[in-house]
Amino acid sequence: MRREGSAGAAQSDRQQEPLRTEFEFELPRGFVDEAGTVHRHGAMRLATARDELLPLRDIRVRENPAYLSVVLLGRVITRLGTLPSVHDGTVENMFASDLAFLQDFYRQINAEGHTRAAVACPHCEESFEVELAGSRLGES
Repeated sequence: MRREGSAGAAQSDRQQEPLRTEFEFELPRGFVDEAGTVHRHGAMRLATARDELLPLRDIRVRENPAYLSVVLLGRVITRLGTLPSVHDGTVENMFASDLAFLQDFYRQINAEGHTRAAVACPHCEESFEVELAGSRLGES
């Protein structure tokens, strides 16, 4: 049985919510600082166009495009544990699994509402949403 309007209702509810610009996360392993303290809980803000454009001028990114995600994440992570600040140097010293987690988290919060599509099962006609995202970080 097909449910009419369920995807539209979800979209309507989303439109009535206040805009959320910062999102909490917990790293799978955690960043270990110089004193040996592990920092796992943090927050990331929504990226702006400037956040995605400025790293393209960075010489490290020009020499190695893979460095784009490190510079970009260093700009949008607002808090990590008790660290006084987070920057690209912090991100480049994270475990690979935490970097992968943050790249995925970035995609999720910055593509909200743009990478999901309402579809219906061709057999039972049940409505549901699918995730269409899959681009690399910084390529919105």
